[in-house]
Amino acid sequence: MSHETDRQRYILPRLSWGNYNTLMKMLHNSLTFSLNDAAKFRLHVLDHYYQHGIKSTVHAFNIPRTTIYGWKKTFEESKGKVSSLVPKSTKPLNTRQMKLDTRILEFIKSMREEYGRLGKLKLKPFLDEYAKELGTVSYGTTKIGIIIKRRNYFFQSGAKKKIKRRKPLTPRLKHSPKETIPGYVEVDTISIWTLCRKYYFVTAIDIVTKFAWVKLVKNPSSQSAKEALIDFTKQYKHPLRVVQTDNGSEFLKEFDKYLQNSGVRHEFIYQKSPKINGVVERFNRTIQEEFIERNDEYMYDQMRFNQKLYNYLIWYNTKRPHYSLGQLSPVEYMQKFK
Repeated sequence: MSHETDRQRYILPRLSWGNYNTLMKMLHNSLTFSLNDAAKFRLHVLDHYYQHGIKSTVHAFNIPRTTIYGWKKTFEESKGKVSSLVPKSTKPLNTRQMKLDTRILEFIKSMREEYGRLGKLKLKPFLDEYAKELGTVSYGTTKIGIIIKRRNYFFQSGAKKKIKRRKPLTPRLKHSPKETIPGYVEVDTISIWTLCRKYYFVTAIDIVTKFAWVKLVKNPSSQSAKEALIDFTKQYKHPLRVVQTDNGSEFLKEFDKYLQNSGVRHEFIYQKSPKINGVVERFNRTIQEEFIERNDEYMYDQMRFNQKLYNYLIWYNTKRPHYSLGQLSPVEYMQKFK
């Protein structure tokens, strides 16, 4: 007998995106009936109905007769297939349709074509005046925004600007580091708006000993981040092994170059994943609550503010007990590694 046999290929008909998703959902629910609590409940109700009748079922489960009869009809039409009891789409058969005046639609379209990205708030007074001339009711700002979006009333002149995407930084960490030896430092930047001005701070902390340092900088540049890290190394007695940062531009160029020349590995976290930088993020909250918010009135005199910040950091690293360190200060805890 030849190994070649007749084969029949089963394919699905061409479906729209919405119908395809509905079909896949139904197949998934059918195959996972044993995990579907709603279908189990419906089967239990029908079993009770077949044994005790409709009155007892309504009284026992407090379900309308029409609902029970609907489940019964579906179950029997499928010739007793339990998969027919899996809930289908709950979308109503009749949905509300937005009533629109074609004259107002043309007015909104013409205004967008002539004046470009004229927003819904700016369109509203012109539309009110036009609707008054027509003797009809105007539309609210929410409805105007929906019309612009659904009708795609976007008329841009010229080519769209290409967004330059930065190459993903590598290597990237997927989880928070688990370290037991000093030298693994997390660095971050925070910005504080006070006295009608924004102030930037670069923070650094060793995740094992919790030894930390903060520097007030003029701007969040790579040079400022580099200088802050150098200040940290002057106070920190252990050699750096790894520096972990987020994907901010201040941790590239000069900052990254300094780490490469120093033989320190630079690792990045995934975007929008602050939990991976959890140690320095928690320290950012501490430094804001314990010092910056309590001394923001001194920021107009940066020399005095820096002196108070220096005194606080010395106290933080040498005197302040840390719960994670067994109520020891970072400097006391660092004695274990000598």
